[in-house]
Formats: sequence, structure tokens, C-alpha cells
Amino acid sequence: MRVPIPQTIPAAEDLGRVHFIGIGGAGLSAIARILLARGVTVSGSDGTDSPVLAALRDLGARVHVGHAADHVRDVDTLVVSTAIREDNPEYLAAREQGLLILPRSAAMASIMAGRRAIAVAGTHGKTTTTSLLTVALQAAGEDPTYTIGGDLASSGVNAAEGTSDVFVAESDESDGAFLVYSPAAAIVTNIDADHLDQWGTEAAYQAAFTDFLDRIDPGGLLVTWADDDATRRLAATARDKGLRVITYGESPDADLVAEGLRHEGTTTTFAVRRGGEVLGEITLRVPGRHYVHNALAALAIGLDLGHGFADLARGLAGFTGTRRRMEFKGEAGGVRVYDSYAHHPSEIRGDLQAARSVAGEGAVVVAFQPHLVSRTRIFGTRMGAELGAADRVVVLDVYLAREEADPEVTGAMVAAAVPLSPDDVRFEPDFDRVPAALVELASPGDLVLTLGAGTVTALGPVVLDALSRQAATENNA
Repeated sequence: MRVPIPQTIPAAEDLGRVHFIGIGGAGLSAIARILLARGVTVSGSDGTDSPVLAALRDLGARVHVGHAADHVRDVDTLVVSTAIREDNPEYLAAREQGLLILPRSAAMASIMAGRRAIAVAGTHGKTTTTSLLTVALQAAGEDPTYTIGGDLASSGVNAAEGTSDVFVAESDESDGAFLVYSPAAAIVTNIDADHLDQWGTEAAYQAAFTDFLDRIDPGGLLVTWADDDATRRLAATARDKGLRVITYGESPDADLVAEGLRHEGTTTTFAVRRGGEVLGEITLRVPGRHYVHNALAALAIGLDLGHGFADLARGLAGFTGTRRRMEFKGEAGGVRVYDSYAHHPSEIRGDLQAARSVAGEGAVVVAFQPHLVSRTRIFGTRMGAELGAADRVVVLDVYLAREEADPEVTGAMVAAAVPLSPDDVRFEPDFDRVPAALVELASPGDLVLTLGAGTVTALGPVVLDALSRQAATENNA
């Protein structure tokens, strides 16, 4: 459901008592955390209980499981996500009471008001880049407020109120949310067609990023990737609009260049050159070339804020990851298990390159869950093609999220496009049978990777338990 954005968005301190429908989601829970830290009275509801809800209760929020009109009886502002349906009883009651109703984007803009906001946008890498920037600034002595689309491994949370005036915010383009913010600086990691169910065409999707430039403060900063035509064009447009631009990447003409990349297991080391000067080396503890690019974007912002390379590099080196981004879940029976959020062909490619580096001589065994019927209809064949970089693949059925099922669009179309032998590709529509399939396909020394933005993330612990039981049985035989 789309809620209109009010002409004037009140500052956080003027929202009164705030209720969130769907408070357990990554976006709304982050906003709720910030409001609670500022002393605002917060309540919310969600369909099921979760650790996120428990954590918000511990912070002082009144949180309900299930939705009822009574939940909004004593509140002033209602915040809703696009996943909420128009017949939600809390939404209907709020309308009847004449409450201020804000979409997620407007609520985020409210808590960003009055801060030096840095918006991290782009099709891929937003969560990791926001996380890297946050920990780099913290290591350099900055204490930013931050909101992230995933939990930082180091803190275990997706948002926190800081003491400085800097606000680092992951900025989502999927529903146009980033076009509501007014940042002093922005990162655009890349532009790769996605969310076409919302934008309609690739041209419209790309145009949204051009419109985003107009949201940046006059004379503000754009940091973007130098290794891609779409972001190069965006950089040129930004300069024409009078924005300062810093580019990064491996192209020799980038402002910040990564050189001499060395991949060793789960670490990557590279030198950073700015103009004719080598600033020094950075070692990341997360695998994958795309994380190098994310780190360069974070570094560019940190340097522009006046922090030293050594401090920022130390923060980047200490980054231990974000949950659901090539997250190590454990090892059992000699098999390592990772989980990642990749759900777009480009993201699948990047994570499989990283997995191959980590796996070494072992095989890469993947369980992939396509996310959204609309995305699978458009990109399903490309998803399958990218999965061919694995050694063995199990494809689950489509995770529907906010959409209705389509019998013509299933995981089978993805599996059919995987360029591996039939023995190495399976379509398994029964979610509960996937762990056994992965255990059967994996051997000691291999790496199992669960991929997707849906419930596939729950498989890691189940697979580890099954591997442990299998190893125990074999040892006792």
C-alpha cells in the first residue's frame, strides 16, 4: 500500500506518540530504535513475534503481535510500510481518527531532519556500504547515528543514535524512498535495473537516480562507482548540476583507485591510490571484489569529512560483516555454511565469486530461493545463468513476499536455466526437503551457500545440525 507523503514532514520531536504497523521489519524497526533513543513514545504491531520485537520491548516500546484497531487509540502518528494492506484494522482506525499517517520514507526523513545526512543508495551493496561507512567513522572518532537494512555483526543492531551530527542512512530506491530525503552527501554504489514491478521500465528506474541528484544539498557531494557506464553518466550529470563528485573503483581514472588486489580465503588486501599518491593498504575480513568497491565508497566519505586514512582503514579492517551478507553460519562435518541476501543476478554473481575464493579446493553448493514473482519473471533466466558458477545447485520455489503466486513463474524456470549437468541441479519446491538435499550434495571441504531474500536464511542452522548428525553417525559406524 502506498501512503501519500505529506507536503510538510514534521521533525521527529513533533510526531507525538508514534505507532508502527509492521514494526518488526528492517526499515521500521530502525526508525523505531532512533525515536526510542530520542525519548519518543513508540508502539507497534507485527504479524508474528520475533527477536526484533523482543529487543524493541526491552528498549521501551509497546509492541503487539497481531493487528487491532485498539492499538492506535492513544497515538498521534501512524507509520506504515508498503507491505501493509489497505484493510489493515489499525490503518483504517487511524484514518477514522484523523491521525498523521506517514510512509516509511517520510518517517525516515523526519528523523534525518537537522542532521548532516549521508544517504547510501544504489541497486546493490547499500547495506554493506552503509555498514562499512558506519564502522569506519566510529574508528575515526565520529559517533554517527545510523540506520541499516541489516544488523551489524559487531553491534547486533540495525540502528543507533549517535552523538555527532552525522546521520548515515541506507536509502532505498525500491519504492522511491530515497527521493524523499535531503542529504548533504550521497553514495550511489551502482545502477542495475531492478524493482521493475514498481518503476515499470529500466529507463524509468535509471531516471530515478538522476532525480535523486536533485535531493542532494546544493554544492553537496556525490560519491559513485567509476567502473560502470550508468554511474559514470550519473557522475557527469552531477557535475553539471554543480555537485562535487568523488569516483572510486579499479579504473585508473577514478579519484580513489584500488590496486593490487590479493584474495586469501576470507580476506582481501588492496592498496588505495588517490591521484599520484598511494594512501596505504586496507585488509578486509569479508570476501569478494564487490566489498572492495563498497569499502572505497565508505573511505571516500570518511576522507571528505576530514578523517585520516589510517583511522578509517583500521575501521574497515575491523568490519566483521553484516548479517545476511556472506554471513558465516558455522561448520559441521567439514562443511562450511554461509548465508547471503543475494536475489538479483548481479548479486548472485558477486557472492559466488566470493564463495569460490573461500571454498578453495572445495565445491560450492548453493541453495537459491528466487524472491518475488515479478523479479523472477524478468530475471529468472539470468538468475539461473549466474548460478552456473556454483558446482551444485538446489533451487527453491519463489518466495512470494507481497505478491500473488503465478503458476507460470516458479523456481523451475530458474533451475532450467542453470548451465550445469542435470545431476548437479535440482528444483525442490518442498522447503523442508532442502536441507537433506544440501547434505547429500556436500562433502567435507565443500562450502554450502544459502542465497535469497526470503526464508532461505533459516536453512543454515538446519543444514549444520543435519551435517553434525551425519558426521556423528559415520564416526560411530
